[in-house]
Amino acid sequence: MIEIDLSAGAHTEGVERRLREWAAGDAVARLWRRDPTLWSADPDTPELADRLGWLDLPETSPAGLGPLEELRAGVPFWFTDLVLLGMGGSSLAPEVIARTMPGEGLPLTLVDTTHPGALRDLEWLRPANTIFVVSSKSGTTVETLSLFRHFWSRTGEVVEDPGAHFIAITDPGSPLAELGRERGFRAVFEAPTDVGGRFSALSPFGLAPAALAGADVAALLAEAAEAADSCQDEARHNPGLLLGAALGELALAGRDKVTFLAASDWEAFPDWAEQLLAESTGKEGRGIVPVVAEPPRPPDEYGEDRIFVGLLLDGDAAREAEQWGEADETPGVLDALEAAGHPTLRIRLERPEELGALFFVWEVGVAMAGAALGIHPFNQPDVQLAKRLARRAMAGEGAPAGNSVDADEIDLVWELPQFGHAPPRTPVAPDVDGMRERLEDFLSAVASTDYIAVQAFLAGGEEEEGLLGMLRAALAAATGATTTLGHGPRFLHSTGQLHKGGTDNGVFLQLVDDAGEHLHVPETEFTFRQLIRAQALGDLEALGQCERRALRVRVGGPEGLGLRRLIQLVEESA
Repeated sequence: MIEIDLSAGAHTEGVERRLREWAAGDAVARLWRRDPTLWSADPDTPELADRLGWLDLPETSPAGLGPLEELRAGVPFWFTDLVLLGMGGSSLAPEVIARTMPGEGLPLTLVDTTHPGALRDLEWLRPANTIFVVSSKSGTTVETLSLFRHFWSRTGEVVEDPGAHFIAITDPGSPLAELGRERGFRAVFEAPTDVGGRFSALSPFGLAPAALAGADVAALLAEAAEAADSCQDEARHNPGLLLGAALGELALAGRDKVTFLAASDWEAFPDWAEQLLAESTGKEGRGIVPVVAEPPRPPDEYGEDRIFVGLLLDGDAAREAEQWGEADETPGVLDALEAAGHPTLRIRLERPEELGALFFVWEVGVAMAGAALGIHPFNQPDVQLAKRLARRAMAGEGAPAGNSVDADEIDLVWELPQFGHAPPRTPVAPDVDGMRERLEDFLSAVASTDYIAVQAFLAGGEEEEGLLGMLRAALAAATGATTTLGHGPRFLHSTGQLHKGGTDNGVFLQLVDDAGEHLHVPETEFTFRQLIRAQALGDLEALGQCERRALRVRVGGPEGLGLRRLIQLVEESA
């Protein structure tokens, strides 16, 4: 069973006081009887009482394992790959399950990008030997449907019955459910309507792809059921309650950046927790900032705005030290951070299937952290703004009037065509001195208690990922601030709510490129290049309307030339 050890230091009394208040207010019983007044005085608040079905999933989901097993057993031997098409809550959990609990099923590839360069990198896929899982709660997610149309077209070119290669996971009666039945999908799985996307790990959204990948989802649910029992206990015996009190109280005290340090066995989990934290708590001017895969620093270089969460195998201090570059005989990283005065939360696990318990405990913890912060954890009111502005850009309407960030843009390789439908400009060599001055002005306004969110609307790849890590390290050295990294458009369904609705301590560095040649989206009148450009512009405009500090940098060139120049400029500004 999961063990949680909290060392809150000077904040211990605040956490204990919160637990006492919850006990006096019967918070646990109110949670389990779905009492919306835990979060809002108005019991009829939309997306509140009708979004608590996740509490039932450890008990109800095992009934759906039979059809999943039949599906897995019925997959013909010539299928060799499994591709998941989805965004955010529809895709993150199965990716984590497949990486944490690898089985003997089909290897899972997650496709959650609209960058045409990334799609061209997937030309190795053989559609005739691939099952595609199309996952969308609403059934209308533009990225997911565009990806479906792309791979449906590719599959239809090589097989007579493309429907046999597709599975849908969605809400009952959604357009995707109807599409799956019309086109003869191999299966259509319908998920509970009272479970939001980021709380759907233990629903068909998480379980169906994981089962096809060979994960032991029955064991996963058994661990989740045990965790659900423990989360009905009171006070310190309730891991979800303890986690929620710690996250909430530390955020209220200014420790609003939850930095994950994960042993290699659990390194996939923070990607899922990132969305759960950011999208659930980042609203009404409050929020908790998840920090994932940040280049490490010495303990005394972190500010007083952090809490560190360690995901550890029980008794695995040696592996923890090895991961973080410490010799075996030196103190563990978390011990050193605690000694330096930082609150630490150690979560010890023994077996991979305890991931099911980890999912559930964090869902309870984040829901209760929302209660401590006084916010509604189950909605995402600021997500639609970027989507609406992206649709405007796609329609050729350009930037809305009064945009506060339209001048904040620099080019690091060549002048490139503007977003939207403007004609290309004449290429000219970049003004390095001007860019350096612009960047220095931007970074000089960053406080050490801010976080810099790098938003990469780029193709991805191992080399690019390494350069982005170097960029984060350079930004941290130049400003002392926390850094996060999101890949567009994936992060729009993950941390995008926090960026616009959370505390105004975020600074946003949007990275874009020319997105290469046009790649048409079948059955539509647009291309993936137009789509990702519109999504980047829409998000930049949304940040501007929310009066956030943002800078767009256009990069490109061979071997990451633009990113390398940006790293150099940041280092020179330190």
